[in-house]
Amino acid sequence: MGAEHVGIVWNPSKTSRDELEKALPGRAGGTVSWFETSEEDPGAAAAARALEAGADLVLAAGGDGTVRAVAEHLASAESAADLGIIPLGTGNLLARNLGVPVDDLPAAFARAIDGSAKPIDIGWAEISGAEGEERHAFAVMAGFGIDAHMITETDDDLKDRAGWLAYVESLGRALSASEVIGVRLSGGDGEEAEIRAHTLMVGNCGMLQGGITLLPDADPADGELDLLVLKADGIAGWADTLRNMVWDNGVKRLLGKGDEHTAESSDSTTHRRITTLRIELDEPRVFEVDGDDLGETTRIGISVQPAAVRIRS
Repeated sequence: MGAEHVGIVWNPSKTSRDELEKALPGRAGGTVSWFETSEEDPGAAAAARALEAGADLVLAAGGDGTVRAVAEHLASAESAADLGIIPLGTGNLLARNLGVPVDDLPAAFARAIDGSAKPIDIGWAEISGAEGEERHAFAVMAGFGIDAHMITETDDDLKDRAGWLAYVESLGRALSASEVIGVRLSGGDGEEAEIRAHTLMVGNCGMLQGGITLLPDADPADGELDLLVLKADGIAGWADTLRNMVWDNGVKRLLGKGDEHTAESSDSTTHRRITTLRIELDEPRVFEVDGDDLGETTRIGISVQPAAVRIRS
């Protein structure tokens, strides 16, 4: 990497600095600086210190929360520094969506240092919560409903032991906690819609834990976000949702029988592409961004920042 300055933002709750140093390739001949995260600040402050130190490449070594916090700061600062991902978490969603090696530290470092940098979009969520107005970035997905409840219902000890399988264990409780409510949507084109739904997800990437593709059209570099609304209520509704996800937007596309460029909607599912969206809920719901629980809210504003961060992968 020549004389490049690498700033490593690392989460000490996920690994030790010694383990990370052992995995660094021997060809790392430039400057390497280390910036530890804390429980109070999962990565934004450390990323800021890395940029102040002159880092050309910032590596986020941690879970989805660390990666999200670092990406958020780089996007907010409109930094020219590249981002590399050293995945150390349970989901490692952005890493998996971009093909970054997981469970192989040397390979992840090699990809981050030697890989080509490509711009990706960043989504932004502005929510009205207990602490007032907050603005948070997401690189993978944001939303309320099943995905958010899976996060809040997942047992932390089980997650440490079983990894992403812990999310499956929580799915049943998440389903029971996701009741259909009234939702009002308005886009940048002025179009408004009143619907009933239990889950709404906005994605920059399409794949969840276990390789499940929820948003088949999602492209992190197309300048748009993909919207999925689920409104299944009862056995028939859930059967329709399952058929839509597995057949209409899964097997049928693989067989070349569906439109590979446009996700199909159904009676219980709605797919759209957006750049801005305003969401108002009849009842408070937990809202999450890239697996981080932001608490309950009834008002959310969504927007996209195209080509916000350059990622080496």
